[in-house]
Amino acid sequence: MLTKRIIPCLDVKDGRVVKGVNFVDLRDAGDPVECGIAYDKAGADELVFLDITASSDRRNIVTDMVRRVAETVFIPFTVGGGIRTIDDFRAILREGADKISVNSAAIDDPTLISRAADKFGSQCVVVAIDARRRRVGKAADPSLSYSESIKINDEWQVSDGWTIYKNGGRVDMGIDAIEWAKKCEALGAGEILLTSMDADGTKDGYDNELTRLVAENVGIPVIASGGAGKLEDFYDTLTYGKADAALAASLFHFKELEIKEVKEYLRSKDIPVRL
Repeated sequence: MLTKRIIPCLDVKDGRVVKGVNFVDLRDAGDPVECGIAYDKAGADELVFLDITASSDRRNIVTDMVRRVAETVFIPFTVGGGIRTIDDFRAILREGADKISVNSAAIDDPTLISRAADKFGSQCVVVAIDARRRRVGKAADPSLSYSESIKINDEWQVSDGWTIYKNGGRVDMGIDAIEWAKKCEALGAGEILLTSMDADGTKDGYDNELTRLVAENVGIPVIASGGAGKLEDFYDTLTYGKADAALAASLFHFKELEIKEVKEYLRSKDIPVRL
């Protein structure tokens, strides 16, 4: 079994690391450079940096901040937010990123995935997918399986799948998440960063039904994101959810769990991790 990865994520807005719940109600979590240094020392396997308003604000990513983080970390570094062109890929890779994450621009122009993969290699191309369950009415029977229903505001609602969003979760694209993941792989993506918008920031656990379905339908690594709240959540998504890596933000930012603690727990459960 390949080594599983634990990845902290820096969601950056206005030059600060922030974290919210369900993509809203953001609160400050520190300086990106200082956070990057701390996570490198703490034993993170990789680091993800996402400029969360670059696409919605129709601006480019803050390259000087990317450079400063890259200069201080010595682990694989993925950067996303406001990446729209091959030139953007090139510029951010030159600043020290190892991988580039694309979301909105890839939805608008899927050929960006294949063009970037041809130019820089699939290993550099990470497609970020922000997915939310489709609600199709109230559930009469709360005993329905989790894949068929979800509890929202204390009401059980029927769900028949997941839809992808762009612009930081602001725009519903009406595209099925599983089909989009398969298309991304076919176009040359080397990895998928899969965020459950329903679980994001809730600390109720990853959406392992979603993660498992994507992982079973693609042959490239899937990073689970959104919902980590306790040690068991990491184990669940790396086993039942079939994720290759688990990403977390607020849990690490606010010192509720340490990366070493997570890895030691996983090792005790026979999950291969790098200590």
